[in-house]
Parts: sequence; structure tokens; C-alpha cells
Amino acid sequence: MSKLNSNTPTGDIEKRWDKHLFELSLIAPQNRAKYNIIVIGTGLAGASLCATLGESGYNVQSFCFNDSPRRAHSIAAQGGINASKNYQNDGDSTQRLFYDTIKGGDFRARESNVYRLAQLSGNIIDQAVSQGVPFAREYSGYLANRSFGGAQVSRTFYARGQTGQQLLLGAYSAMSKEIASGKVKHQSRSEMLEIIIVDGKARGIVVRDLVSGEISAHTADCVVMCTGGYSNAFYLSTNAKGCNTSATWRAHKKGAFYANPSFIQIHPTCIPPTGENQSKLTLMSESLRNDGRIWAPKNIEDCAKDPREIAEEDRDYFLERMYPAFANLVPRDVASRAVKSICDEGRGIGTEIHGEKLGVYLDFSSIIERIGEDEVREKYGNLFDMYERISGENPYQLPMKIYPAPHYTMGGLWVDYNLMTTIDGLFAAGEANYSEHGANRLGASALMQGLADGYFIAPRTVVNYLAKNKLEPVGLDHPDVVQAMDEVKERINKLMNATEPKHSPDYYHKKVGRILWGACGMSREKEKLKVAIEEIKSLRIDFWKHIKITGIDKDMNQTLERAGRVADFIELGHLMCRDALEREESCGCHARMEYLTSDGEAKRDDENFAYVAAWEYSQDGAILNKEQLDFEFVKPSVRDYT
Repeated sequence: MSKLNSNTPTGDIEKRWDKHLFELSLIAPQNRAKYNIIVIGTGLAGASLCATLGESGYNVQSFCFNDSPRRAHSIAAQGGINASKNYQNDGDSTQRLFYDTIKGGDFRARESNVYRLAQLSGNIIDQAVSQGVPFAREYSGYLANRSFGGAQVSRTFYARGQTGQQLLLGAYSAMSKEIASGKVKHQSRSEMLEIIIVDGKARGIVVRDLVSGEISAHTADCVVMCTGGYSNAFYLSTNAKGCNTSATWRAHKKGAFYANPSFIQIHPTCIPPTGENQSKLTLMSESLRNDGRIWAPKNIEDCAKDPREIAEEDRDYFLERMYPAFANLVPRDVASRAVKSICDEGRGIGTEIHGEKLGVYLDFSSIIERIGEDEVREKYGNLFDMYERISGENPYQLPMKIYPAPHYTMGGLWVDYNLMTTIDGLFAAGEANYSEHGANRLGASALMQGLADGYFIAPRTVVNYLAKNKLEPVGLDHPDVVQAMDEVKERINKLMNATEPKHSPDYYHKKVGRILWGACGMSREKEKLKVAIEEIKSLRIDFWKHIKITGIDKDMNQTLERAGRVADFIELGHLMCRDALEREESCGCHARMEYLTSDGEAKRDDENFAYVAAWEYSQDGAILNKEQLDFEFVKPSVRDYT
């Protein structure tokens, strides 16, 4: 494919996907067994894709680094999944979901991709229900959709407990059926460490067995990455500790462009850290903002008090004050920036970390008084129980403490309308790609994108690629396969044999995380970004000189695993800061302090920055390519949630 050819269809936006589907080539059922497809990752995107391709008759090789496909990070998603079914007849529609998503992303996404996502959202619910996902079935059989940030309708479907868990179990059961049939061959505890390119096309991967340490190559007709996002670059994030960027970063270094890497969502509803040595943050579902009221003390001297001792008139319900139309349900980027401004004033609460208190209260006393504790327990009991187990505080009696923390990444591998990267035959689905959300993601839209990509989009576009390309088998003795194997072995050897080994992978991970949080977190400034870029350069040199790995590489070695991932986080962190420095505007989660309104809101520059920043890897420094965003059906406007 030519550079940044988005392959976006033309015509009425409502008809583009259907028109495109008709134009995609098909493969007859009797010929499908001739084709082999590699899928990396088994979250919602990966598991649903494996299930769909396997059921269609294709041969699928599936890989994940966990001990089971059902351990993918999707399993931990608590909140819900959006769909424009308008079951509650409160004014929702495909057009409204499309507009809310475009607006929520501050007009930095492709119209065609977003409309397709909204269009397919209802199909996802039907698919999930057919697999037995219990949407609201615990509540007397009535649908009990909620609102999430950035919407004034109740379009978010949820299941009691963790919605992501239920959705992944549905996809996983479908995938398991295909594993049993032999159409999907799965390998757990296998980490992808290199992509194999033959004649300019993705034809396989190199993986390391995380139990035995064995390096092996696997070839196919094409490769699909469903490997998630990269918010763990910050070290302290809501992602599972194993979540990393190595697969997409290997692809990037082989020619796949990385798009909008500085677009990282800081989620406002996390349990604050309890100390400086914590390694993971717990995400609380955004659904809590339906009934919980967010506030901070008006007076700094009250911040250390028991919140029950702070009089009502001394509480600042700042989201309700600043954004009365949406109140506590403003989008995540808006809410997190508001929390930051309160804490910058010295009105934060919770444990002091690195000299700062960065939490605020999420209070349920009003809703408990209005409908009773039993009703609140019915709606949120599982979340309240989890909070109490972690924090040691009863949220029925004390307000929850919440804190903004790195969560979802809107950046990722650049893909066209068919979800193909700038490498022929290499596709990216789910959070691994950048395509759907723009500069901010509305809550409950991640699960929607992963399943839309896996069930309904990639199965058709991957097949189209296979049908249009004559691909000869690639043997394991092919020079390009051997070269990829050698590159992996060389990298591992370099990690194992630093010249002056001193520090653990976590030592470096914490360092790069602190740099990113300070310079490329909720606020970005030109000078801080310039300093951060130089600090990360120095950190990278220090890493390769002083990284200390215990044990051997021919065995299970989690220190080696972490070291390889941290090396990639350091390189990605450098690109994140480059991207943030280049984008001299504020939009969504990207808050350049030089480009904010007097009220602290994002000030976009549509004339100069209405583009996707797609970075091309070069040893001499990343090269910026731009995909211009054209708006035919919505007019970019100043976001207003007041």
C-alpha cells in the first residue's frame, strides 16, 4: 500500500461500510482451508477474531503471553459496552453515537471509521446475547443501561460484576469451540519478539516460549496484532502488569507507522496509590459517576479532615459547578483535567505521594439517602465490595477516594479502513491500532471497538487481502525467517550481557514512568517535553549499559521478559514526547499548557493540526507523516459540556 492511503470509501456515510463490504473479495468455503492466519493476543479483539475466522473455515495460529487466553486484560474491564439500540427510548441513535464519539475525541478521528463503529454496535450486543452474556439479567430481567461520560443517553450495556469478563468469556467460549475443532491452534505463554517480512509482506512471527525459553518461528499468509495498548509505559497504570508494547513496537521498527502515540487517556476514577512502591492501580468503573458526586474541600485546611466532618457548604462539587449540563458525567479527559486543577490548588486528598495529594472524593451519601442503601447495593455492590477490600474503607459510610491515572491509549499502529498497517499483510485490531477514538475515548467504547474489529471488520478485510494476493508458502529455512530469528537471539544476548550490570528492569521502568507522568501526562509543556526527550535518550543509553538480568535465557525468566518490555517502553516513551512536542495545540487528552483557554479547556488548532500524526521509524530519528482529517458530516466545534 502507498503511504497513508486510508482506503476510505466515498458516498453517503450511512452506506459506506455496506458498499465496502460488497466490494471486498470473498473466498469460497471449499478453498478456505488453504489459508493460514496468525493472530497475536486473545483479548476481545483477538479471541473474537480467532473464533470468527476458525468458524469460517480458515486455519488460525493464536498466541498469547498469559497462561490462558481468558487471562487477557479485557477480563478486568468493569464498566460496560456502548451500543445505539435506544432500548430506553431516551433519544439515542447511530447518528448520535457517531457524533458523541467524534465530539468526545475532540474531532481528531476519521468520520468513516467512527460511523462504522456506531453502526456495528447493535450487532455486538446481539452477538453477545446469543453467547449468553447476561446483560442486566440480574435485575429482574429488565435492561438497566447506564450513562457513561460524554453522553446524555443511557446507551451503556453492562453485566453484574465485570462486563469485560462476561464479554471475554463469550468470545473465549466461541474460540475454545474452534480450538476443539482444530481450526484454531493456540499457544499460551508465548511472547512475540519479532515480525517476519518477506518481499515486503508480513508472513510470520518469532516467539519465545516463556516457560522453556525456546525461540521459534511461525509462518502464515498474514498476521493480525490484537495486543492492546501501552499505558504501562507510565509504570503505574490501570493495566495488568504484563501489558506491554513489544509486539507493536517490533512491527513499528520493521515499517509499521505509529500514530498519535501521545494520545493517552487519564481515567478519573481510580483508587489512589497508597505508597511510592506500588506497581499497579485499581480502576473503578465509570458507571459509579452516574450516582456518585465528585467533590473536594473548598478550604485547604479541611483536606486532612474526615470528610464527614466537612460541612456541605464547605464542599466544592466542582464538576457540577463547571459543567452543569453533564455534571459528573463529563468525558474522562475533561474530568481528569478538572481534578488536576483542584489538586494544583492544593485541595487534593489522600496519601501524599512525591509531595502531592492527588485524590478527590466520590460521594454516594445523596443517592443512599434518596433511594436507600439496599438499592445502591443492588446497583454497585460488587464495586463497593472491591473498593472496601482494597482501601479498608466502607464506601456506604465514607466517600470513595478517586484519582486520575493512565488507562487507555488512543494511539497505536496506524491502520487504514481495512485495519491494515503500512506493512502489507499486517493488520492491527482493538487497542493495538489508533483508529476509532481520536484524542479521547468515551467510556465503554473500548469493548465496543475490540469486538467490532474482531467479529465484524477484520474477518472480512483480512479475507479480502488473502483473496487478492497470491502468496507462496514460506519455509522456516527462508533467509528472512532465519534473519528474524537471529535478530531476536542477538537482542536477548545483548540484554543478558550488559557491560556493567547494576539495575533491575523495574528500576528503569519507574524512571521512564516518572519522566512520562511529569512531561507527557495530564499536562504537557514545550520546555518540559524537550527536557524529557533528552532524559529518555540518556536513560536508554544507561539501560543497555547497566541492565541486570539474573538467571539464564534458556528457561523461565521473568526478569528477562520485563527487561525486553521496558526497553521498548523507553523507546516508545521517547516517541510519545516527540509527538506531544510536535502537536502545538490542545485536543482531548493532549493538554499543552500553552494552548488552553482561560477556563483551562483544550484549544484546538484545526487549521494546522487536523491530522493523524503517523510516525515512521528511522535509526536517525522518527519521521512524521500526516494523514489529513476531512470532515464532511460533522462540523468541528468547540466542545461544550456546560
